[in-house]
Amino acid sequence: MRVGFGYDVHRLVTGRPLILGGVHVPFHKGLRGHSDADVLIHSVIDALLGAAALGDIGTLFPDNDIAYKDIDSRILLRKTLELIQSSGYKVSNIDTTICAQAPRLLAFVSEMRANLAEDLQVELSAVSVKATTEEGLGFTGSGDGISADCIALLI
Repeated sequence: MRVGFGYDVHRLVTGRPLILGGVHVPFHKGLRGHSDADVLIHSVIDALLGAAALGDIGTLFPDNDIAYKDIDSRILLRKTLELIQSSGYKVSNIDTTICAQAPRLLAFVSEMRANLAEDLQVELSAVSVKATTEEGLGFTGSGDGISADCIALLI
């Protein structure tokens, strides 16, 4: 068994859609980034890569490569799974948390879980997605950005 931890953060900006866990979340701001800036999926990718000691998302999918400009992060997750599987591992489960003061995310968690389970080729019961506020503290609490973290277990 191998355990990995992933973390990602992006700044909220106007003029971009908010994509979390592959779900378009209606909001007046989105996340700035080279890809679709899906912090949830990016944290999952880093946790998986960390567990397998295969580097990180920035090395595998660099933000200066035009091939990844505005790419759907679900595509990156599926490519990461292929790498994990070719290294002899399979995903056992993941546990994630999104930190955002707004918007409220409870209504979207089920769809996020389903997307992650599909892309990782695991049962829905192997995917946990939680959301929390920061009680108005820090950059996420002030509404400047959204962060996510993930713990992944590979077998």
